[in-house]
Amino acid sequence: MAKVELKQPIVDEIKAQLDGAKSMVVVDYRGISVADVTELRKQCREAGVVYKVYKNTMVKRAVEGTEFEGVVKDLEGTNAFAISKEDATAPARIVANFIKKAKCCELKSGVVEGTYYDAAGIATIATIPSRDELIAKFMGSIQSPVANFARVIKQIAEQKDGGAAESEAATE
Repeated sequence: MAKVELKQPIVDEIKAQLDGAKSMVVVDYRGISVADVTELRKQCREAGVVYKVYKNTMVKRAVEGTEFEGVVKDLEGTNAFAISKEDATAPARIVANFIKKAKCCELKSGVVEGTYYDAAGIATIATIPSRDELIAKFMGSIQSPVANFARVIKQIAEQKDGGAAESEAATE
């Protein structure tokens, strides 16, 4: 069996992971312990993110001609890949938070919704809250003025009711 035939299933696996993916982050994983990588994989899995180590040559073949092709220039050394089909910012956010705690690894680059970002760009994207967090913040911000408005209307109504009751008592 030729080497290409042995490698093709791996390239196909990577392509399948990237098919419909919103983002992919390249992580230099030097210096990470087995316990740390197990914890990082667990955090990724819980967020619907695939975290996997692939050979750089396999990834280069898999991303050829796709929106993820920009990362090819960063594929040197030991790399792992965090891929998400659901939340575009999740891979960067999870890995960056993990790196802060574990003090290992390094974000190299990534592609988020079709746009290539270098290490600094991916670090910035890591600071963006998840979609659910943004929705919760938005709902909280619009709920507050509505609640205040409702309280004011209720107070006005109570004052009018109270004023009408006082005027009725005065006429009797």
